[in-house]
Amino acid sequence: MDFRRIFDILPYQKNRYPQRKALVFKEKTKWTNFSIDEVIELSNHYSAGLLDAGIQRGDKIALLFHQGAPLWFFLDFAIQQLGAIVVPIHATSTPKEIEYIFKDAEIKICITSNSDLFQKVKKISAGVKTLQKIYCNEAVSGEKDLSNLKTLPTHLHQAKMEGIRSAIHEDDVATIIYTSGTTGNPKGVMLSHKNIISNIKATIALVPINCDKRTFSFLPLSHIFERMVVYTYLAVGASVFFAERMDTIISNIQEVRPHYFTSVPRILERMYDTILDKGKAKGKIANKTLLWAINVGEQFQKKKSFAPLYYVQKKLANLLVFRKWRKILGGKIEGVVVGAAALQPKLGRLFSAAGIEIREGYGLTETSPVIAFNRFEPGGVRFGTVGIPIPGVAVKIVNENENGDGEILAKGPNIMLGYYNRPDLTAQVLDDEGWFNTGDVGKIVHKRFLQITGRKKEIFKTTSGKYIAPTIIERNLRSIPIINQVMIVGFNKPYVTALIVPHFDKLKTWCKENNVHWTGPQFMCIHPKVEAYFEALILSLNDGMKPTDKIRGFALLHKEWTPESDELTPTLKLKRKIILENYTSQIEEMYEKKLSV
Repeated sequence: MDFRRIFDILPYQKNRYPQRKALVFKEKTKWTNFSIDEVIELSNHYSAGLLDAGIQRGDKIALLFHQGAPLWFFLDFAIQQLGAIVVPIHATSTPKEIEYIFKDAEIKICITSNSDLFQKVKKISAGVKTLQKIYCNEAVSGEKDLSNLKTLPTHLHQAKMEGIRSAIHEDDVATIIYTSGTTGNPKGVMLSHKNIISNIKATIALVPINCDKRTFSFLPLSHIFERMVVYTYLAVGASVFFAERMDTIISNIQEVRPHYFTSVPRILERMYDTILDKGKAKGKIANKTLLWAINVGEQFQKKKSFAPLYYVQKKLANLLVFRKWRKILGGKIEGVVVGAAALQPKLGRLFSAAGIEIREGYGLTETSPVIAFNRFEPGGVRFGTVGIPIPGVAVKIVNENENGDGEILAKGPNIMLGYYNRPDLTAQVLDDEGWFNTGDVGKIVHKRFLQITGRKKEIFKTTSGKYIAPTIIERNLRSIPIINQVMIVGFNKPYVTALIVPHFDKLKTWCKENNVHWTGPQFMCIHPKVEAYFEALILSLNDGMKPTDKIRGFALLHKEWTPESDELTPTLKLKRKIILENYTSQIEEMYEKKLSV
């Protein structure tokens, strides 16, 4: 038996790995599991309810959930097997963004996970003519909740569903996912069953996960990354456990004791920061031991890591420090797959040296999503790269500069069908031969590994004529624990500067340790001693940077950038244009006073 459409994964798992714990979540204090039979049954119940609600092939249904859950997949499969199209919405989307998506996609039904999201949709519903009904998984006064959509299928339902299922082709649109839109309105990426299935099958060959493994999911399912990964877990028969909330991730992991999970770099950065903070609190000897072990870990996979002395050092670091980290992650962890943003190479080395194998990949919503991936087998990983193109996907670099950096193009069965309602935008990124222009800049290193050096739209020239890739400099700055957020400035300016949002909890600790009276973020960002401290950190970082990339000015900002402030996208990418507009005075001031570098 094989699977060609996404909903085929359910009978495929049932036939090959009849999992008693297919999807699992925590309800109050108890973990509740759904077998693969129950997942199929509940998906069919929701399909029957959607048929009764008048849903037809090609209709669009929005899913707006605050976090991942088995219910999300019951609905996802239920919608798809009716030939309807799933349109996931980011929970952090603004009402304005939701209204735009609903109108553009002509949403017929919206299903929300809680009353807050229900009310968010309710506010804009009057302006969306196609929207017929909003369902909520929580009770809302005067409204029918989601239980009204769940219907026991009759023989008529079953016959109708089977007829629809058999007519769905692998090239049909399965989902429309709206990209974040850093520079304008979101674009609806149309992905077919074949697009996503091809990515699943290519990934299965690369990740050593099987039906004996437990996996853990906490990233939003509105992103294709986590959604495709959970499909992959189901396809290999692994059990999938969902986090209760974002603030219970570590405690949930300790209960579940997973073998694998996916993450974004920010989560690993926070784990690293927490490790450093706890080390400081344990006293000088414990902190010295920790810092020594970290230094050993950061040398992993460099030339000296093959020396006998390094082997002994790593063994000792494991005994004193690393085994405790693995215990924090449940003690069974075998691998963590990282995507969505650039990972600091030192963190990949460090955690991998500690027996927590980190593997970074790369892709976009338009590529379903994986283009390249670092392997788990020996010789298949290079930290500082996003890995080797996956089977079936071709990558080429065009318009290379003198450093070998050029635009990254990809081609394969995972490339989107196009942007919904926007053939003009589709034509800009997808050529007649099927090559997709990712908009990213990179190069091939070590013969076969892809390295990303920036976004084409974000790379800029200073007035001295030098090209700057801001994302690399920003990643280096974020490696400093006290820096929370950063954006590099320099387009049409004489040199590079940085807008910095400090990590205020860490800044407060630093102030206490250095006899600086703490008042509040707004005042500490202009305190001379604080500014001098950040200047010293930046000057130290500058020592290892190219002259053109050196930071020659900075401004400390007291407000964090968020999706709610419209300075970040729902996927937490910088909205550079808006941030530039919001901080024009600080930017002007940065270019009036220059650091000595």
